[in-house]
Amino acid sequence: MIRIALITALSLSVASCGLLSRDKSRNAESERALPFKAKLSSGEDKRDISIAVVNNGAGVEEVRESVRFEATKYCLLNFGGSDADWQISSVSDDWAFTQDGDKLVFNARCIAR
Repeated sequence: MIRIALITALSLSVASCGLLSRDKSRNAESERALPFKAKLSSGEDKRDISIAVVNNGAGVEEVRESVRFEATKYCLLNFGGSDADWQISSVSDDWAFTQDGDKLVFNARCIAR
């Protein structure tokens, strides 16, 4: 009887380990509020990412940190490194973007692993 109780208690405690160690980093947030809401989507190759941000008339410099945070989080959680190779404009030698209505859309590729 004691063996059954001990086996049951051990089985239940091991089964509950998964509940305690869920990956909380998937909901990572910046330690300070980012000024713009950015939305990331991945391409057919999961390393290729596109990040759209509603800029309300702001330029690249103003939205850069909001865009970079989403890319860093995605690359780190999915590929083990935070480095992203950003598409660069030949005109400005800065991050290339396209205008999609009221959004700026940036493209990058995760380069870790």
